[in-house]
Amino acid sequence: MRRRYLVAYDVADAKRLRRTYRAMHGFGDPVQYSVFLCDLSAVEKQGMLERLHGLLNFAHDRVMIVDLGEVGSLFAGGIEVLGVQLPGLSEDYGATII
Repeated sequence: MRRRYLVAYDVADAKRLRRTYRAMHGFGDPVQYSVFLCDLSAVEKQGMLERLHGLLNFAHDRVMIVDLGEVGSLFAGGIEVLGVQLPGLSEDYGATII
């Protein structure tokens, strides 16, 4: 079963920030600077966590992972975007992220 995650990170070092951005492209799609929407299996999520642990310095950096639910469920689609729409998302999602 795949779940949808919103992954946001704050990385203090420019070199780590670039590496993190490139690594996250393998797990999801960027929706804002340092924010990715990822549809992952449990194994893929574990791989993402291991990759991030190898890249980041958690004394200075942080990652927030929000579980939006099973892909295709009502909550997993609960994203509303104001302005330019995200690729692959319709305009009628129910929650607002500001």
